[in-house]
Amino acid sequence: MSKKEAFFNFINQGYTSKGDFITLGAGMLGEETVTNALVNIPLKTLNRHGLIAGATGTGKTKTLQVLAENMSEKGIPVLLMDVKGDLSGLAQPSPGHPKIDERHKNIGIPFDATKFPVEILSISEQEGVRLRATISEFGPVLLSRILDLTETQSGIVAIIFKYCDDNQYPLLDLKDFKKMLQFITAEGKEEIASEYGRISTASTGAILRKVIEIEQQGGELFFGEKSFEVDDLTRVDENGRGVISILRLTDIQDKPKLFSTFMLQLLAEVYETFPEQGDSGRPELIIFIDEAHLVFDEASKALLSQIESIVKLIRSKGIGLYFVTQNPDDVPEDVLAQLGLKIQHALRAFTAKDRKAIKLASENYPDSEYYDTKEVLTQLGIGEALVTVLNEKGIPTPLARTMLRAPMSRMDILTSKEIKEVLDNSKLIPKYNKEVDRESAYEILNKKIISINKEKTEEEDRKEKEKVRKRTTTTRSRSTRQNPVIKVLTSATFIRAVFGILKKVL
Repeated sequence: MSKKEAFFNFINQGYTSKGDFITLGAGMLGEETVTNALVNIPLKTLNRHGLIAGATGTGKTKTLQVLAENMSEKGIPVLLMDVKGDLSGLAQPSPGHPKIDERHKNIGIPFDATKFPVEILSISEQEGVRLRATISEFGPVLLSRILDLTETQSGIVAIIFKYCDDNQYPLLDLKDFKKMLQFITAEGKEEIASEYGRISTASTGAILRKVIEIEQQGGELFFGEKSFEVDDLTRVDENGRGVISILRLTDIQDKPKLFSTFMLQLLAEVYETFPEQGDSGRPELIIFIDEAHLVFDEASKALLSQIESIVKLIRSKGIGLYFVTQNPDDVPEDVLAQLGLKIQHALRAFTAKDRKAIKLASENYPDSEYYDTKEVLTQLGIGEALVTVLNEKGIPTPLARTMLRAPMSRMDILTSKEIKEVLDNSKLIPKYNKEVDRESAYEILNKKIISINKEKTEEEDRKEKEKVRKRTTTTRSRSTRQNPVIKVLTSATFIRAVFGILKKVL
C-alpha cells in the first residue's frame, strides 16, 4: 500500500460518521490534497464547543462562514459575533470563481453557490434588531461580577435588588439603578437603615463609578426594554434551514466592558432558558464569538470563573460555543480544555516570542505520524488548517492537515441597499425596535422623593407655625398679667370712691 493510500485510509477511518455530519474539506499529505479523504464533523458533537485560531489573514473568518453555512443547511440556528463587519455576505450567494471550482474538485465535493437566511442584530447604534436586557434580568450576583465589586459592594447591590423586590420597583435600565444608589444614601437613608442596615456612601460612590464606566461604553442602549427573548435565536426558515443571526459589533472593539457584559448575560440567559437536552444528536444553537480575546482580556477573576462555569455546563442544553482568535493562548486554559473541535490556521514566526507561542500552540493538538505539528503550523496556506474533532464516541480524531471547502455565500459585505433589504424583511424588528420606557424605579423614586420632600416641608411649616403660635400665646399671657397697683387703680370700687370724693368737693 502506498503512503497516499495509507493516508486516505487514515483519514476515512478517523473521520467516518455513522450519523449526520458536515464536511469541512479534505485531508492533505504534505501540500497535496487527497481527493475524497474527507474531514467530517458529526452533528452529535457540535455542542462540545470549538476553537478557530490563526494569524491575521489566514482564513479564520472564511472557516467560520463555512461552518455557519453548513450548520444552517442542517437546520441548526447560528449566532455570529461580527466584530470585523465582514459576515453579512452570508445573505447573498457566492459569485463563484475558477479557483473555487478547482479547490472543490481537489477536495471531491461539489460547489453550490447559495444564500442563507440572515437576521442582523445590534446592541449599539448600528442598524439591526435591537438586543436589550433589563437590570433585573442580570440579578445581583451577575451584575456584581460584571462590575467587579468587592464583597461589601456586592452586598449593597443585593440590598438594592431586595428593596426593589419588596416594594415592587422595576429595575429596568441604568438610570433606575443609579437612582437607587442615590436614594439609599440620601432621602431613603433612614428607611434603608431601619430595614437592612446602614450603608456606606463611599461604597455606593464606588459602585456608581463602575456603572458610569459601562454607561460611557454605550450601556444605556443595551439596558432596558423590550428584553430580547433568546428563543428568537433558534428559528428555522420555511425550508428548514437554521436562521443565521449576525450581531454587528464593528463599533464595539473599543468597548470591551460592554461586549463582555453582553456576552455573559446572553450565555447566562441561554443557560437559564433552555431545557436540558440530553443526547439528541444535534445542537439547538451554535454561538461563534469572534475576537474572543475581547471577552477574556477585560474580565475579572470572578467574571472568568463565571464564564468557565457556563462553558462547562451549557453544552448539556444543546448549545455549542466556538471561540475565534489569533492564538489559543488568548483563551483561558480551563476554557480551552472544554473545546472539542480545534481548527488551527497558520501562525507566523517573526520573533523568538512567536516561535515559543507556536511551540505551545502545537502542544494543544494530538501527535501525528504524518506531520511535525510545529513545522506545519508555519507552512499552512490560506484556507488550510490543522483539524481535530470529537468523533461520535467523544474521542479526539487524528490530526489532519485540511484543505477547507470554500464558502457557498458571498465572501464580502453587503451593500447598504442589500442590508436595508434584509432589515425590511426582518420579522424581529417590529417586535424589538420600538423603545419602551414604562414607569420603573427611576420614576417611582422621583415621585417618592417629591412626596418625602413635601412631607418634610409640611412638617417644617407645621413646626414653624407651632413656634409662632407659642410665641403669640406667650405675648398675650404676659399682657394679661397686670401689676397689682394698676389692678387696684382700674378696679370698679376705686373708681366709685374717686367719683364720691369729687362730688363732695364740688
